[in-house]
Amino acid sequence: MPRARTPRTLLVIPVSLTLLAMVQGGLPGPAPVAARTPARTPAARTTRAALARLVTRGGAPAAALLADDGSGTRFADTGTGIGRSDHFRAGSVTKSFVATVVLQLAAEHRLSLSDPVDDHLPGLVRGAGNDGRDITVRSLLQHTSGLYDFTSTTGGTVPVTPLQALRIALAHPPSARGTFAYSNTNYVVLGMIIEHVTGHSYATEAERRIIIPLHLNGTSFPGARASLPEPHGRAYAADGSDVTELDPRVAGAAGELVSTLADLNRFYAALLGGRLLPPRRLREMLGTRAAHGSYGMGLFPVRLPCGTTVWGHNGRIAGSYVRSAATVDGRRVLTFRVNTGGVTDPTLEPALLAAEFCPRTS
Repeated sequence: MPRARTPRTLLVIPVSLTLLAMVQGGLPGPAPVAARTPARTPAARTTRAALARLVTRGGAPAAALLADDGSGTRFADTGTGIGRSDHFRAGSVTKSFVATVVLQLAAEHRLSLSDPVDDHLPGLVRGAGNDGRDITVRSLLQHTSGLYDFTSTTGGTVPVTPLQALRIALAHPPSARGTFAYSNTNYVVLGMIIEHVTGHSYATEAERRIIIPLHLNGTSFPGARASLPEPHGRAYAADGSDVTELDPRVAGAAGELVSTLADLNRFYAALLGGRLLPPRRLREMLGTRAAHGSYGMGLFPVRLPCGTTVWGHNGRIAGSYVRSAATVDGRRVLTFRVNTGGVTDPTLEPALLAAEFCPRTS
């Protein structure tokens, strides 16, 4: 986890609430940057221009966004490479789904956030100073457990089982417990706890509790399936190589999800709108005190220059970067994505969020 105040996504930790710079060169040539959707308002034109810069300045092969302000949806893309209904890998956005399931189980009194991990996985978390008797479910959700991030060793490119990921983590001493340190291992362990409590995998529980009720027909947990559902575009690594085929076990419960722009907007609107959690549990999810304002439980806030705070998550995995953000009431939501692991200019993400959530009137 970086020393900055934002969380790391699946493969590499951002140093701020922006996209991490990545190596240029070798990517397919930039697509045309004029969005297909007409920009009928100054706000829409500003957002479209910010999206286009992900290609012209950020080095992404293609970019697209879907915004919903309650009165309707607005799609924009950079002209080619990404379709409105395309499926893509959502990386660490998976954490919002896993955290929602855990908080639902807490609301049902099937577990407590203050439970030690050992209550559910007895004796499993031991080694190099790590001790599951001293790590709580809450600390896993908030990234304050101290558990080492297994993807720092695997690079997020090696398929592993949950037990293998945990063993990698337990070969390393913990960071200071109680201090925010983003670690994909935390959510792998939460996936294991969900299975212990319910008798079903985290994927099955998320499908039953979230995907089916919200009719997220383009969202899935692919397990070991390396191909994407149709329709989908291509995904590219920093050197331009095609990485569309990928074993999702490089991420597991920390970043396995496949989704669409519309589905992610629907999910975050429902979550923040109070349709998935009781008010008390949603307030807990938005609590950032333990992480000193950086992270809640499967969500993190960003305060924009206009004073608006948006909530959501980002996701980075080979060939895909996605960012979902919404107002705290879920009434306005945006998801954008590029078909590579990031963009080269770290100012572009906050500029796009500000363009959408702090629109100019003229």
